[in-house]
Amino acid sequence: MSSSLKKPAARVQAVLDEFGYELNVTEFPESTRTAQEAADAIGCTVGQIAKSLIFKGKTSQKPILIITSGANRVNEKKVKEYIGEKLGKADADFVREHTGFAIGGVPPVGHIKPITTYIDEDLMQYDEIWAAAGTPNSVFKLTPSILADMTKGRIIKVK
Repeated sequence: MSSSLKKPAARVQAVLDEFGYELNVTEFPESTRTAQEAADAIGCTVGQIAKSLIFKGKTSQKPILIITSGANRVNEKKVKEYIGEKLGKADADFVREHTGFAIGGVPPVGHIKPITTYIDEDLMQYDEIWAAAGTPNSVFKLTPSILADMTKGRIIKVK
């Protein structure tokens, strides 16, 4: 299956295969870059979209991945309580340098460098969620518990 996928999506599929879950990357003809576009393409609610957002620790300058429900905005002051430092914006070059992916297609797994990960507790209410798979039009379906297992992410309040 992954042979027909674009290179970044095929890379994500290979990582998913290594985890041993039956998760499959799907590519859409339309954009899934934003949570709303993804929900529209998939036919699910915006809340079921797991947005992978890369921030930069203001002090440490380390990447921080926050996987949040598409229905939520990250409250940076709230998240600081868990992280122990203020969050800074990560530009496109920083995101690509640490994940190997472009903004709009950053998956929750398969990054070129390990990234400390936090997961929005609101995602845990769904039976199934959808995450980006390396390109602005590829996604994969999974459960919140599989997401937590694969990323080793800490579940927190982000809003």
